Amino acid sequence: MNKNSVIGFILIFVILFGFSWYQSRQYQKQVEYQAQLDSIARSEKAYADSLWLAEHPEDTVAQSGPAQGLRGMSSRPNIFKDSLLDAAYADSASFVTLANDKVEIVFTTRGAQPYSVKIKDYKAYDSTDLYLIRPGMSQYGVGIYAGENINTKDFVFQVSEATDSTLVMRLPFAKGGYIEQKFTVEEGSYMVRNYMSFVDMGNVIPRNVSMFDIDWNVVIPRLEKGYRNEMQYSKLDYCYPGEKKPEQLGRGGRSDEERVDSKVSWFAFQQQFFSAIVRADDDFASAAFGIKFFEENDPDKNLMACYADLRSEFDLKSGNATIPLDFYFGPNHYRTLKSYDQHYERIIPLGGSVIGLVSRWVIIPVFNFLGKFISNFGVIILILTLLIKLVVSPLTMKSYISSAKMSALKPEMDKLNEKYPKQEDALKKQQAMMDLYKRAGVSPMGGCLPMLLQIPVLYAMFRFFPASIELRQQPFLWADDLSAYDSIWDLPFNIPLYGDHVSLFALLMALSMFLYSKMTSSQMSNDPSMAGMKFMSVWLMPIMMLFICNNLSSGLSYYYLLSNLITMAQTWFVKKYVVKPEKILAQLKANEGKPLPKSKWQQRLEEAQKMQQQMAKEQAKRRR
Repeated sequence: MNKNSVIGFILIFVILFGFSWYQSRQYQKQVEYQAQLDSIARSEKAYADSLWLAEHPEDTVAQSGPAQGLRGMSSRPNIFKDSLLDAAYADSASFVTLANDKVEIVFTTRGAQPYSVKIKDYKAYDSTDLYLIRPGMSQYGVGIYAGENINTKDFVFQVSEATDSTLVMRLPFAKGGYIEQKFTVEEGSYMVRNYMSFVDMGNVIPRNVSMFDIDWNVVIPRLEKGYRNEMQYSKLDYCYPGEKKPEQLGRGGRSDEERVDSKVSWFAFQQQFFSAIVRADDDFASAAFGIKFFEENDPDKNLMACYADLRSEFDLKSGNATIPLDFYFGPNHYRTLKSYDQHYERIIPLGGSVIGLVSRWVIIPVFNFLGKFISNFGVIILILTLLIKLVVSPLTMKSYISSAKMSALKPEMDKLNEKYPKQEDALKKQQAMMDLYKRAGVSPMGGCLPMLLQIPVLYAMFRFFPASIELRQQPFLWADDLSAYDSIWDLPFNIPLYGDHVSLFALLMALSMFLYSKMTSSQMSNDPSMAGMKFMSVWLMPIMMLFICNNLSSGLSYYYLLSNLITMAQTWFVKKYVVKPEKILAQLKANEGKPLPKSKWQQRLEEAQKMQQQMAKEQAKRRR
């Protein structure tokens, strides 16, 4: 063989090797691309599956036989390549219950999945058992390629162990091996530990398969009194690994979908006060989420349909793999969620960074402390309001004193309005008023900063009450549930933005705002330019708050009512016993003819102006 022949054979080998390598790479890209298309298709189909659950509750995974399964099951082939899978597909499902003192989960052997979830400690608003997942309103399946594409929700598992705290179900294959779902629950816990295992599956699942899919569709029912409030505070959350704050979908009752191409640590289907949370120890590789809200008049009283399509990685080189998962079925109780140290408590809408800090480190600890000694939550809110007012009183008193001084100067302000009635004299009038304030020792802005510092507390309370499960179904006076609106009169019609009922706490709160605004508006001058501000504070704001609070938590309206009444009492006390109008007027007369005091800011401004004038003179001399 000559030199040219050797070179030719080498070139042919290199070309064949390169072509094979290129074809392998292209095939891998096609597989990955097809996987992406399959994931998108599952996401688009998930809504239809969830809505099918809600619209056809009788047609669930619990029914025996393949023809009675969910939509999509009846369209699957009746014969699988694996004879044991074919038998499991046609087998009849049964139920197994796993329970402790907190939660009761009924599992169906078809798919080895939750069939219903009942929270034992709580009741729905109509006093019936609280089902976070009603019977048949859930689809949970694991999709994988095992010689053919399969999904565990299509097959009946065999129960290999069932105790009060542990349930083990297996799906065997004809070539050996099985898929195992093990669920355990501890006493006193809302957490269910799940170990999904692939055992001796080396002859069933190809070695190049390194990923499997999990899809879960759930319909969450309505559990609270007011639909609008419940919808407003229900959503879907998911959290990236290492992050503290979860992302949100569906906030404010908006239906939404999102695809996540990065790892996800956990996700939550969150109703206003209860959640179903799933976390993977090793994170999910990617995910697609969606949430859709039902209309208020839904005949089955469904709140929302949620789905999660998840992709996970696993290593099956040895033929065995175990994937640990956590399922939480329980209340959105801050301390309970925080105890798991996974930032689950961040799903409770307590506000942003500053507002959230006030809620987490001030309001919740004080509220929980008082709850240890007092069972009536109306009394707890009263004491909490008094404590908050006491703490911020050093700030508010300064504001009230400034307000009282301004009220004492009203006759002098009216004289200036009469002296400068024309619009072109507005600048002179403003300067004269500033001189008046200085001579009387009054700062017109003295009460603004203290009031601004109270805003985080006020907004924190606005976020805390509707999201506080402690107030749920707690009665006080005429309100039967402090977490929902109170109604003294159900209207036969619906008023836009207001509702179809009359909330007495909201009405009293608006009335207290009106009276306080009337009290403080007396300090305003008769200047026509102030008419708009008077109308806004006296009439517009109380009416707006009435419309806003009519459908919100009655506990929130009750808190604002108490806060307004205490503020009115403080204002009256300051005007009656602290600020004497005659002293203010006497100080004003004593300072007449004297040079006006200058603030440090005014002194610095005058010094800067003098320096500027001096520099201008020097530049003019140089030009000459």
